Amino acid sequence: MIRFDQLPPEVMQAMCTPMHEVLSATPVPGHTTTGALFIGSFAAVQDKDMLREHRITHLVQVLDVPWLPAFEKDGFSTYRISIDDATNVDIRPYLEAACNYIDAALRSGRNCLVHCQQGVSRSAAIILAYLIRNRSMTLDHALAFLKRKRACVKPNSAFIQALQDWEAASRRPGLSRRFTT
Repeated sequence: MIRFDQLPPEVMQAMCTPMHEVLSATPVPGHTTTGALFIGSFAAVQDKDMLREHRITHLVQVLDVPWLPAFEKDGFSTYRISIDDATNVDIRPYLEAACNYIDAALRSGRNCLVHCQQGVSRSAAIILAYLIRNRSMTLDHALAFLKRKRACVKPNSAFIQALQDWEAASRRPGLSRRFTT
């Protein structure tokens, strides 16, 4: 039997708080406002009123759930990455396209939620890749920044290794950071 009073605070946070804002919408001189970026759990996408309240129109769904309902019929644009949270999963082939999707949404003034089952590992890895590539953060800085926004984030060791490779590739001049399987 699980005793909730014995769970670490970050686990309780993941269970109790479906999503957190990572980047706020910001005005761009001469353009519209950029969109906001959120991280969350599967519980966040179950609450469509909350998504609409936060003006979320774009979803990055990072979980291997074949029965996942189609959110497009409710007016959401979705990008799906069907992977498990396991150390034998290579997330690198998905990072470039996910970052492009997020960047396009935010640049068009749309709010985007990146979620996985708990909002701890898979979604965190995708957001960290975005922060490294699009905000020029180091992995350490991006992870510390993301933990300040959602304390429970903890990408698995394989995702951390992939992000280290992603960061190293993005810092090499003239080399592509694209990864293939």
